Amino acid sequence: MSARILIIEDDDAILKFLRRGLAYEGYQVDTALDGQSGLALARDNPPDLVVLDLMLPGIDGLEVCRRLRAGGPVPILILTAKDTVNDRIQGLDMGADDYMVKPFNLDELLARIRALLRRAQPSRPQVLRFADLALDTGTRQASRGDRVIALTAKEYELLELFLRHPRQVLTRDMIFDRVWGYDFGGESNIIEVYIRYLRQKLEANNEQRLIHTVRGMGYVLREAS
Repeated sequence: MSARILIIEDDDAILKFLRRGLAYEGYQVDTALDGQSGLALARDNPPDLVVLDLMLPGIDGLEVCRRLRAGGPVPILILTAKDTVNDRIQGLDMGADDYMVKPFNLDELLARIRALLRRAQPSRPQVLRFADLALDTGTRQASRGDRVIALTAKEYELLELFLRHPRQVLTRDMIFDRVWGYDFGGESNIIEVYIRYLRQKLEANNEQRLIHTVRGMGYVLREAS
């Protein structure tokens, strides 16, 4: 059965364009012009993926994203005219899985949807470990020793990437590609921002640093030297 995609977008022309394009690709498509209607549709007929505008009447897109994420692991792709790095960080922090800026290319949007749907396929949960750090891929919860660490969606993906490549230097390009799936631009500091978030959480009780900067190259998960 084809995937069901919910589009929440208040621009009727964009909504019709997306509905036609997705239906042509064989997807089942539901649409909503505002956040309240979108949340009701998601509740009554759960989608496999949501395409979400940020600037919506009534409940704004960030709040819709937060509520959708609280309701379950459905992939969320934000599609908006808001294009600053801070806007993108806010959206990702609220639980979005990807972020595209208008105007957009339909073929790229379709490629990202396919990628998100592939990633959403259930896989066998496992616990990834390094030193006293553990990450349960089933509950998406991290811990150091007995201390449980709550992670946002992007913090989880970044930490999972490090734990799947211990002691390997990960370049900025690799991290952009594996975690964000696209480039924020060469001058963006989004990786540094999320590395800082992770370090603050992993070292909250003055634990030993595990994520290290390799100058001019990237970052590595290793024991302190």
